[in-house]
Formats: sequence, structure tokens, C-alpha cells
Amino acid sequence: MLPPKDELTICFAHAAYQMQATFGALGTGIAHFELRDRAALDRRIGEADVLVVSGLWHNGLIELGGRLRFVQSIGSGTDQFDQAALAARGIRLASAAGVNARAVAEHALALILALARRLPEARDNQAARVWRGMISDLTRREDELGGKTLLIVGLGRIGGRLAQLAKAFDMQVVGFRRDPAAGRGAADSVHPLAALPEFLPRADFVALTCPLTEATRGVIDAKALRLLPPCACVVNVARGPCVVEADLVAALREDRLAGAAVDCTDPEPPAPDSPLWGLPNLLVTPHTAGETRKYEANVIEILLENLDRLWRGDATLRNGVV
Repeated sequence: MLPPKDELTICFAHAAYQMQATFGALGTGIAHFELRDRAALDRRIGEADVLVVSGLWHNGLIELGGRLRFVQSIGSGTDQFDQAALAARGIRLASAAGVNARAVAEHALALILALARRLPEARDNQAARVWRGMISDLTRREDELGGKTLLIVGLGRIGGRLAQLAKAFDMQVVGFRRDPAAGRGAADSVHPLAALPEFLPRADFVALTCPLTEATRGVIDAKALRLLPPCACVVNVARGPCVVEADLVAALREDRLAGAAVDCTDPEPPAPDSPLWGLPNLLVTPHTAGETRKYEANVIEILLENLDRLWRGDATLRNGVV
């Protein structure tokens, strides 16, 4: 059980997010403090009943946190947490799944638009003080999204929202998910991932919005890229290993693919000598699709809901894991 509100202390632990400032502005009256590094977290975890954390977590905190009763992950992933050890100590855990679904879907659409409208090329031309003239070659002109076919690999919260946005641009949307029976939402059709090769030859865009699993690891590889038409583009806002990077680089270098945009790489960041930095038909963003000015507030909304549930003695948490 959590201590009552007037006796509770929350520790916010993250290297960059402004969790304390956002939480403090709400005037909850709940005691809280913020830490920015792992060493400080190790020293002070014993003061906290609730820990809000992501990258600074390590499983040694389970033993160090003698008062700890609830961990709210700042991110949607919870692979770093030893769930069995948490359960054994009676510490509840919840993820922030869905916290950035709208943001990542919007970023994916922004990347699609950037590729279609050739915005990276325009920015490069601006930097070089080049005013590009009219182009007679149709394949090098900017394009429209209406009527184009978008394949969305991973039709969950993010993919479902991306489908809605894409339909507003009159795109034909084909979704792929582990369980097609779970629904197609705004997509025109939905299929199991095994059916992806059948649809790749008719795709204009392929967007990856899926979790990294054994089924999605390397889902876009040399074989998949060979099936895509040369006018197609690949957008990855999922995880870097979902795309075989060397195969993508080869396809872009050989102009077997019109372009690509990735918000995640493997590793992150790319090495200084990585070919990703210099490909003119590749747009790279630094894994910022989910980071918006509303991120902290969205996480705290989940945190407060879960605190209320714990105080009421509810057995279930929002995005509950343990």
C-alpha cells in the first residue's frame, strides 16, 4: 500500500526531462524531488515511495529503495525492469505506453511529407544559395500524397493514429499487425505481418511503427527492399534494428529506393563514419519523434491516475505491468 498523500514522496529521475517543474506547477501538495544522474539516484532512492524513471533505472534500486512501492516508467518500454524481483518486493510497475502515440504518428507523417515534397533537398539548396529551376524530369519533382499507398507495419496506437492522419491526405492505407482480428481502425485493410511481401511491390511508402520483436527485427531487409518499386520510400519511427541498415544504405546508394527517413538507428547515435550521415536521399532525426513540449505533462497524467488507483486499492493500473 502507498502511504497517504501527505506522507508520500516522489522521486523524478531523468537526465533531461523537466518532470519536477511540470509536476510542481500542478500544486498537488505531494512532496517530490528530482535527480539527474545514477549516482545521485543510488544515494537518495531510499527517500522515495514512488519513482518516476526510465534510462537511469537499474535493478539494484529494488534493494536500495527500502520505501519504494510504485515505479512509473517515463517511457513505454519496460524491458529494463526485473519484473519478478519487483513483484517479490511488492513494488508495482506501470509503463507510459501511448504517452507519445500522437507525437510519433505526427512525426511519421512529417517525414512522409518531407520526402514527398523534397524538403531536405530544398534546405540543402538554401544553405548552398541555390534557387532550383523548373524540372522536366517527373521523377525528380515534388509529389502529392493523394492516391498514394501507405503500408503501416504495426497498427497499434501509433500506427492507428498514423492511419487516421494519412486518410486525411486521401492515401490508401494498408495495415499489418500481429492479430488482424484486433481491428483495422482507419486503415483500408489489415493483414498479418507474413503478408507484407505481397503488398510491397505496390507501396509508395512503408512506415514502421511496430515494437521490436523477433518477428519485426530486420523486417525491412534486402529481400523486402528488392520488392519495393524504385519510387517508394521507407520511414522508420519504430526501432533501429527493424531495418537492416546495411541493406537500406545499399538500396539508397544504388537508387533502388527513392528515399528514406529514420528516427532511430542501430546503434544510436550512428558512428561518426556511418554512411547514414552523408546519404542525400536519407533524412535522419535523432530519435525525437516522441519528444514534444507536452511529453512531461502526458507522463504525469498517467502517474496521477495510477496514484489515485493505488490509493483506492484498485488491482489494475493504467498500463500496469506488475
